Amino acid sequence: MISQKIGQGARVLLRGIVKALVFLRISPNHITFLGFVMSILTAYAFSQGRFAAAGVILIVAGLFDMVDGIVARMTNRETSFGAFFDSVMDRYSDLIMYLGLIMWYGREDRMTYVVLVGVVMIGSVLISYTRARAESLIPQCKVGFLERPERIVLLIIGSFYYMDPIVWVLAVLSNWTVVHRILYTRARMTGRSAWVLAHQSEEVPDVQSPEPGPGEPDSESPPLQDPAT
Repeated sequence: MISQKIGQGARVLLRGIVKALVFLRISPNHITFLGFVMSILTAYAFSQGRFAAAGVILIVAGLFDMVDGIVARMTNRETSFGAFFDSVMDRYSDLIMYLGLIMWYGREDRMTYVVLVGVVMIGSVLISYTRARAESLIPQCKVGFLERPERIVLLIIGSFYYMDPIVWVLAVLSNWTVVHRILYTRARMTGRSAWVLAHQSEEVPDVQSPEPGPGEPDSESPPLQDPAT
């Protein structure tokens, strides 16, 4: 009951923000860029050890990340470049926020966590790359638990409570997601390791050709919605 009330309140807030942005005729790409700027502020707060402030800014940045695509659809300004730009800014935002954590742990002389955040950065980039590359070979590759929304939620939780265990979770699960996508792609292409396929939420048929179909991402051109999560 409480979760339903929270969800309803969040939807009302989101609709209000979207209507205001549409009324002000703000470009979806400008909203995307504003979210990127908020991630820089988040990184600065992390680097100064102001984790609660970073959590608040991260929530605001997450709102911008959610509404840019909605505004684009409502104003009929949805473009391939917009999706590409959103995807690139998401990657920059992720890495810049992790850089802020590295700066904080480095200042505290906690080298174990400096290395761990580096491992998180590697996993974050490869989660995006493995999906984009896999979907140039197979129709779909959405497997794996730790996509970008889950990573952001974990960072928010760590900001308000305790970041150290969150870094461990991110380091392990982000790279496991990469491994899972590798195994899933191999299973789809070879017909082996059927247990991997059970984790795909929506079954899709195997393909005979490595060429992507219409609307499917390849390594050169992203789809209208950001696949790199």
